[in-house]
Amino acid sequence: MKEQDERDTVDERLFLRSVARAFQVLEVFGSQPYPLSLREIAQAAGIDKSAAQRISQTLLSLGYLEKAPNDAGLLPGKRLLDRSFDYLRTNPVIERATPILLSLRETAKERVDFSLFDRATIIYALRLQSKRETFFATLAGRRIPTFSSSGGRACLSYLDETIARHIIDSSERRPQTPKTITDPEIIMGKVREAARDGYACALEESLIGEIVIAAAVTRGGTPLGAVHIAGSLSEWEEQEFRRRFAPLAIEAARALSD
Repeated sequence: MKEQDERDTVDERLFLRSVARAFQVLEVFGSQPYPLSLREIAQAAGIDKSAAQRISQTLLSLGYLEKAPNDAGLLPGKRLLDRSFDYLRTNPVIERATPILLSLRETAKERVDFSLFDRATIIYALRLQSKRETFFATLAGRRIPTFSSSGGRACLSYLDETIARHIIDSSERRPQTPKTITDPEIIMGKVREAARDGYACALEESLIGEIVIAAAVTRGGTPLGAVHIAGSLSEWEEQEFRRRFAPLAIEAARALSD
């Protein structure tokens, strides 16, 4: 939905479809994290094989794609990390968040994250690890649905309820785990709970065995992102985790808000 909202504001006379197709090629790896052939790239990007070959060769020569070992296909290139670095170091909110999250990680002794609100999804910008993590939980840049994440629901709680409900209804709402809540009414109940309590809590909705508390970071009452604290249900009961970490997440989020 966000992409469509932004497209509606673009002057089509200035829109370069060749550039858009190049990004379509890069984006296919977001849902298919393994080497892809030209045929697979063309199919996933919705372009013909000839266009996929030309675009891929260009991106390969620039370092934004790389050949997989044994010529098994193409993969994202290391140069993409340069652009991630550019974004992270020029975002003032992330710069402000870093020392606060470092302090929070020292206090909590659990994983702490900072995510950015992107309407239908949130994207992790900072991730400070605890003693045990799965691979995906360690990576900045991961997107997860707003509707099923504690950070997403915390952010939705700062929007007009009609807008929040529209975001939820417009989301695909595919479950990430067997515990993911997909019913819009129940999700809206969680959003209202976050508005009442100042934080949201999600149990095993993105990762089995994980509990996550999150509080929204705002600017002028508009949600920018969220501070998360994540723990293991093998070590924490839900109510004790809430009691221990919700005040810490709220305090950190307030320090980042204005």
